[in-house]
Order: sequence, then C-alpha cells, then structure tokens
Amino acid sequence: MKSVLWFVAGIAAGFVVAHQVNQTVEGRKFFASLDAKARAFGQAIAEGYHERDAELRADADDER
Repeated sequence: MKSVLWFVAGIAAGFVVAHQVNQTVEGRKFFASLDAKARAFGQAIAEGYHERDAELRADADDER
C-alpha cells in the first residue's frame, strides 16, 4: 500500500512539474515538439498495422 501511495505522489508531482514547465515559452515548444513526435510515431504504427492487415487479408483470399 505504501508503494502505491508513493507511485500516486510521483504521478501528481510529475503533473505539477509539467504544468509549470508548460507555462514557459521553451516549455510550450518542448511539449509541441514532443506531441508532434508522438503523433508521427502513432501514425507510423497505424500505417504499418493497416499495411500488414491488408497483406494478411490478401493472403487469406488467395488461399480460398
């Protein structure tokens, strides 16, 4: 139970620090850059998933 409390306290502290950093111009630039990179990564994962799904569906149709 004690470790869960420390875990929650760490998350809360992280949010407070992120909020403070986001108040600065450099912080906003940092988070905008981080957001752009995360979105690009997510898009790459989704594209790869859809390509592989199409390949598997094509292979399944060929076997019929």
